[in-house]
Amino acid sequence: MVMSRSRIYPLFTEEQLRVRIKEMGEQLTKDYAGHNPVVIGLLNGVFPFFADLTRAMDLDMDISFMRVSSYGGGTDSTGEVKIIHDLDKSIRGRHALIVEDIVDTGLTLHKVRNLLLDREPLSLKIVSLLDKPSRRRVEVPVDYIGYSIEDHFVVGFGLDLDGKYRNLPYVGIYNPA
Repeated sequence: MVMSRSRIYPLFTEEQLRVRIKEMGEQLTKDYAGHNPVVIGLLNGVFPFFADLTRAMDLDMDISFMRVSSYGGGTDSTGEVKIIHDLDKSIRGRHALIVEDIVDTGLTLHKVRNLLLDREPLSLKIVSLLDKPSRRRVEVPVDYIGYSIEDHFVVGFGLDLDGKYRNLPYVGIYNPA
């Protein structure tokens, strides 16, 4: 399958992302000053956002990752959430932040959030670059949102279609036509 960038229409430019992520980092710095949170990235798509966000946070923090999947390829969630790689450190009695690239159906975050709440963190908040509330199948509290978007399939800045387009420096709407 040949992937074409001509099918992608920019939604948020590299500059818009940089500015918004800086603002989010500043807010998290204020909210978590003196708390040394555990910042948990949900791989794979979160990596550019996670790196930029944590660099924008002027905090002592621990960093950890989980790898989860709910897409079997294509543009729709399968509804089945798989934990492929779990945390390598305890969050018990710690403030924890889950960092996600996009909240769509809510299925992935619902499962991850419940799993992590069972581990008794002091607090657990969700940070997402993008939020697509019109697609929610399960409600999850998203505490920090970069941008709310309409029901478009988006790629770039870590978001992919069958593993492609993650390396784009912007977020764009993918049009299959």
